[in-house]
Amino acid sequence: MPTDSFFPSTRFAAAERRAGLAGRTAETRALELAYSAVLDRQQTHTVTVVGATGVGKTRLVRDFLVKLREGSEGAPRVYRGSAREGGPAYEVFARVLRARFGILEGMAPEAAKAQVRAQLARVLDDRKVGDVAYFLGQLLELSFQDSPLIKAVEGDAAQMRSMRRAIIKSFIDTDAGKAKEPLVLLFDDLQWAHDDSLELLSYLVDSLRGPTLILCLARPEMLARHDGWRRAGGARHSQIDLSPLSDGDAAITMRDLLSPCGDGPEVDDLVDSAVTMAGGNPALLEQMVRIYHDTGVLEVTDDFEDERWSVHTEKLVGVKVPLTVQDAVQARIAALATEERTLLERAAAMGGVFWLGGLVAIHRQAESPPDVWEGGEADDVMTIRAMLVELVDRDYVLRLPDSTFPGDEEYVFKHNLEREALVKLTPPAAARRHHRAIAECLSFRESADTSEEYLEMLARHRERAGAIALAAASYVEAGEEARSRNANAKAAELLAKGLALLDQCDPADEDLRLKTLHRYGDVLHVLGRNEEAHQAFDELATRSWRLDLRSIGAIAHSRIGRIYRDTGRLDEASRQLTAALALFGQSQDETGTADALDDIGRLHWLRGDYALALEYTARALSMRRKVGDPLSIASSLNSLGLVQQDSGSLTSALESFEQALRIRKESGDLVGAGSTLNSLGAVARDMGQDDKALAYFQEAYATAKDVGFRNRTALILTNLAAMQHRRGDVEKGAALLKQAEDTADEGGDKLALADVRTGLGRAFLERGDLAKARESVERAVALFAAAGSRAQQGVALRLLGEIAAASSNGAGADAAPLAEAAGLVKQSMGIFEAMGNDLELARSCRAYAALLRRMPDHPSNPDAAAEAAMLAGRADDIFAKMRATTASIAPGAFP
Repeated sequence: MPTDSFFPSTRFAAAERRAGLAGRTAETRALELAYSAVLDRQQTHTVTVVGATGVGKTRLVRDFLVKLREGSEGAPRVYRGSAREGGPAYEVFARVLRARFGILEGMAPEAAKAQVRAQLARVLDDRKVGDVAYFLGQLLELSFQDSPLIKAVEGDAAQMRSMRRAIIKSFIDTDAGKAKEPLVLLFDDLQWAHDDSLELLSYLVDSLRGPTLILCLARPEMLARHDGWRRAGGARHSQIDLSPLSDGDAAITMRDLLSPCGDGPEVDDLVDSAVTMAGGNPALLEQMVRIYHDTGVLEVTDDFEDERWSVHTEKLVGVKVPLTVQDAVQARIAALATEERTLLERAAAMGGVFWLGGLVAIHRQAESPPDVWEGGEADDVMTIRAMLVELVDRDYVLRLPDSTFPGDEEYVFKHNLEREALVKLTPPAAARRHHRAIAECLSFRESADTSEEYLEMLARHRERAGAIALAAASYVEAGEEARSRNANAKAAELLAKGLALLDQCDPADEDLRLKTLHRYGDVLHVLGRNEEAHQAFDELATRSWRLDLRSIGAIAHSRIGRIYRDTGRLDEASRQLTAALALFGQSQDETGTADALDDIGRLHWLRGDYALALEYTARALSMRRKVGDPLSIASSLNSLGLVQQDSGSLTSALESFEQALRIRKESGDLVGAGSTLNSLGAVARDMGQDDKALAYFQEAYATAKDVGFRNRTALILTNLAAMQHRRGDVEKGAALLKQAEDTADEGGDKLALADVRTGLGRAFLERGDLAKARESVERAVALFAAAGSRAQQGVALRLLGEIAAASSNGAGADAAPLAEAAGLVKQSMGIFEAMGNDLELARSCRAYAALLRRMPDHPSNPDAAAEAAMLAGRADDIFAKMRATTASIAPGAFP
């Protein structure tokens, strides 16, 4: 949508007349202050305007922006997008971006892509244009070539989502900083926006820093859906609650609307009646003026240049003045001729947007074809177009300048409430016929084969036409399209609809059902909806068992095993992953077998059984080398290095990480390279090679920053801060810690944020700042608990115990801090005991025994002394067992 399409023209037709803005002085001032804050401070500010239907949200903002544009030499750039009910996941962002890049509906894809590339090059000075174009193209439904970076992370939905958010944020900030005036982004009708759009918008409200004014317009139900919306952005986010007009302001508005009538007692009667009936709703006042025109109470008597209306009070007797907006809508529908109403009922079946071609297809379902289909435009097409022209003139519909479908004409309902009423008035049998004709028409449109939006539209019309099996297939295809764009919430919604319809089919397409269950479970797992994902994979396992499909059963068990592993239920995870390994082997699926081996290796690593972890990880690496996928090989090498590092074999870990780094750099996997560089830094630090460690961390930071991977950047910054503390540069370390905290807050990945909080807590503990250490680690514990990451929660609890114990002065001191510390460490012991994580259990046992021995009453408390000795002995036994099992691969490990 072009920038200026939001601004009104200088004249309106009689039926489209708009009143001047009245009674909104305080609200307009609030918008002006927000814009001034952006201009003066050169930082982002957000304003959310909330109000009921018709109360004037869009009008308030439009008049503010018109005033801003007319009163400033350098007018701001304004880009608007509006959401629609049931629209694609990122539709509102797509519309804003189309406005930003000047992409019109119907523009050839290659021309649109060339326009995007050229403008990106100007904004970014030719830096990283490819990666930015790829992610913006996902929202614009334009396919740009992916880069080595994109290829490296495209299988990891979480990394792709994080990168997409960071890159979009970086582009908007850079774009805003290029102009003298602030950038204005307007998001309208957010009550219809999909959760994916609102999640991305909330992230931008929180994280944008450039001179940008974000205007969000929504009905109150949007705030009910997203309770935390108002907290996004903190002090840089304000809210305007738009109330109905007072009677005085409503009278001013109505007189403005009726100004072509002049003055007189008959006008006073119309104003008084309207103010009484409208209840302060500006849209209802405008709707009543339209009704007066439709019923002949008002009549245009002079030409357009000198517009005058005459009032026929005698016709008021037959007019029922509406009491509500809904009454006004019914009155407008009643003013339609029979053929006009039939046409609009058919259009309403298509949705808020409809096409001439669809109306022709519905019309011809009950018509007999001609003897010969001659060339040229048929009479029925011209008749339908003429009716649409009349309905445009009467303010029922609007023709759009371009059509999504080449060669067709695209229209939109001016007032969505009228469309909803027409849908309710359409008989069910007629509605099914309309939907069947629309579905048949859509199935031959090229866009329906490639776009998530039109695949969903096709599915919806097939469902309403009763073609359940075809509708299910279309919903699944739309879900796959959404998943390919990492719109996971939308993908889950569409795939769920497909599965629900497949349950209604008898017989159903079982192959499609199994594939859909697999994809649906994967998407739910990415979204963190683990219980629902578990149910999907359980059903997949059951159905594959009944059909003796072992490879699919293996996938189901492997996915269930990952869910158990990620939530700390390691025994259950072991059963599932072992079953998956066996089934993959029986199916002779080498890729699946390698994945299962790697999964089991990670499971043993979590348990602290490093001998088995090394064995399984090495087997996975061997198989992946046989398959020959470099990135998979690098992933296995990185996993192997982590196991070797934790088992104390630092030299071997160093070799594995160096091999992984070489492959990742050669493959262009910069995200993976940054991760491995961070691991190399940790190994060098543990080996006492501080200068080398610092160099690795600095290179890792530069790499992560270069690709915009903020969560990884935050973790690396924490490591860099720790190195500066070890080198004695406390001031620089503190600055890095603050930067890490800010970066993690903006990143959005809760587990990554919790990891950073843990690192910050340890650094604060080393500095002796116990208050900040406690605050940081307590927040990490809460985040780990919420995410179900039990192992990390246990480690954080043990660290919290260390912090509590550090406030004690030793023997003879108040026992309260030590008692608290013992309680925290005991909680960690319980977690590791339940998980079967022997290594971490041994570490917690040793820490708990040490705390018991520090208690003031330890010398006189034989029970406490016995418990301390027992726990210390248990830890020694576990470490001795691990030394024995890893002696050949990690000599000197586990002191």
